[in-house]
Amino acid sequence: MPEKITAENLVSEIMETIAENVPKQKSVSFLEGDKSDTVTSQFNRLFGRQKPLHRLFGGGKSADVLLWRNKKISASVLAGATVIWVLFEWLDYHFLTLVCFAVILAMLAQFLWSNASGLLSSRSASKPPRLVVPNDLFVNIGKTVGVEVNQALEFIQDVALGGNLKQFLIVVGCLWAAAIIGSWCNFITVLYIGFVAAHTLPVLYERHEDQVDSFGHQVLDQLQHHYRKLDTGFLSKIPKGKIRVKKFE
Repeated sequence: MPEKITAENLVSEIMETIAENVPKQKSVSFLEGDKSDTVTSQFNRLFGRQKPLHRLFGGGKSADVLLWRNKKISASVLAGATVIWVLFEWLDYHFLTLVCFAVILAMLAQFLWSNASGLLSSRSASKPPRLVVPNDLFVNIGKTVGVEVNQALEFIQDVALGGNLKQFLIVVGCLWAAAIIGSWCNFITVLYIGFVAAHTLPVLYERHEDQVDSFGHQVLDQLQHHYRKLDTGFLSKIPKGKIRVKKFE
């Protein structure tokens, strides 16, 4: 006699069929109760994301800091940025003043170290550690900044010359919003807001990525719906002329 098809067998067959169509990942170990969540979470990632968030950020120490893998280091970095912002924004410190005070404190600490160790011990005075900045540090920073600036310029020129009106309007809107935000506060505050957002939003997204992805898809669907209405009612009626390029001999 054929076996009775129970609800449990039917669900297991459906899950096996779905799992066969989903690409297998290396070294995946989940509990049996979480299999359905991991399978369904493969489909609706925002912007078609397939890699984990940690890997998208480079997978190194910077990704660990941004995603709070080590809470002490991440909290220390965020607290340090907050202290610097308070000194510049609330206490009206200037950069040169802050640097001079920091150098004075460092010199005072080394002076006390070198003299106190000689007075308290009969042995020879221990030398305080010397701070040496590697020469390649500034070269690497300059190269990294140069690469990022060139990529940003290349992207902006591609958008301006690509002829994609939708992408062009999105970029112009983002730049317009950034200009308005910049008029509300100074450059240091904008940097601090961006720094805090970079250290809080990724970890919050990682913890609630299913809900955020679902909400993001709904927002994108609404934006695409409004864009189609705008394209049908206005943009498609704009006459498009062909640009003739004169040849110079």
